[in-house]
Amino acid sequence: MRALALAEQALGQVSPNPAVGAVIVKDGEVVGEGYTRPPGGDHAEIVALGQAGERARGGTLYVTLEPCCHYGRTPPCTQAIIEAGITEVHVATADANPLVSGGGCRELEAAGIQVHRGAHQAAAQVLNEAYFRFVTAGRPLVTAKFAASLDGKIATRQWDSRWISGEPSRARSSHLRRINDAIMVGNGTLRADDPRLTARGPDDKPVNRQPLRVIVGGRGQLPLGARFFGEPGEMLIALGREALPEERAALSRLGVEFINIPTPEGGVDLAVLIQELARRNITSLLVEGGSTLLGALFDGGLVDKVIAFIAPVIIGGAAAPTAVAGEGVARISEALRLARVSIETLGTDVMVSGYLGEQD
Repeated sequence: MRALALAEQALGQVSPNPAVGAVIVKDGEVVGEGYTRPPGGDHAEIVALGQAGERARGGTLYVTLEPCCHYGRTPPCTQAIIEAGITEVHVATADANPLVSGGGCRELEAAGIQVHRGAHQAAAQVLNEAYFRFVTAGRPLVTAKFAASLDGKIATRQWDSRWISGEPSRARSSHLRRINDAIMVGNGTLRADDPRLTARGPDDKPVNRQPLRVIVGGRGQLPLGARFFGEPGEMLIALGREALPEERAALSRLGVEFINIPTPEGGVDLAVLIQELARRNITSLLVEGGSTLLGALFDGGLVDKVIAFIAPVIIGGAAAPTAVAGEGVARISEALRLARVSIETLGTDVMVSGYLGEQD
């Protein structure tokens, strides 16, 4: 569906708004199409209507999400569709936002427009899964992402991890950074891997729109000379303690924001951190490790989705770190099981993804 392909172009660019694609067809010809512009800009339907002009009258609109029927930063799309003379609308999926939630379709029908619902619904819902989580639960969709060997290791006993996965998997990981609002790692990963955490294009240059980059610092001192601090984009450090004077001065010079949200044990309160990200209109959070941070998120029931890249290599070694640490479960019957599992081959690697907190 062309509208879905258009919507994908808006992913990672329009939060906290949904990524929507729209196509207008008249007499078997596409006369207008578009996708959502960044907040404050036109919605997909308005872009398509503007391109179609008078040719929209008597046409059919295909749209990936129910048109909005309320005033936000822009007027409601339903009124523009009615005024343009569209006679038929195909809506892939309803909008879970309580301000819309069926109201958009009802308004179009009340104006005499034929409304068809549900074509490509599953794909449309996955495309905007972060938006749906945000408007229904009030927090971002949290995705745990890691690359591991067949025996579950994310590095050797000497913490060498480059590269466990192959180039196709790394390219997919780069795409995930581009479509998420925030990227998070723990301080241990910042020390061990020295990641940049930036979203980059195929030419390895940073893209214009960068996700918020978040470090969970805990109690350890921050490696202030890490590459992370010299990269473009906003940065946030979450600490489980007061910042040391030298850290405070250095972070201020670098333009890095830091917050102190400790647990009684001296770590970072991750539930509070995720709510703070929601307050900043972060709808999607990609957590890239390490094992301590991932373990704490799984133990706290804070992970919604898992994406694991499994490489056909054996690392071995009792001291080699595994993908998920933390407390874990005592019995296999208590193990966290993924629902809606999908498996994809990327070069010689296998990507396994699925969701937690759902029934098969």
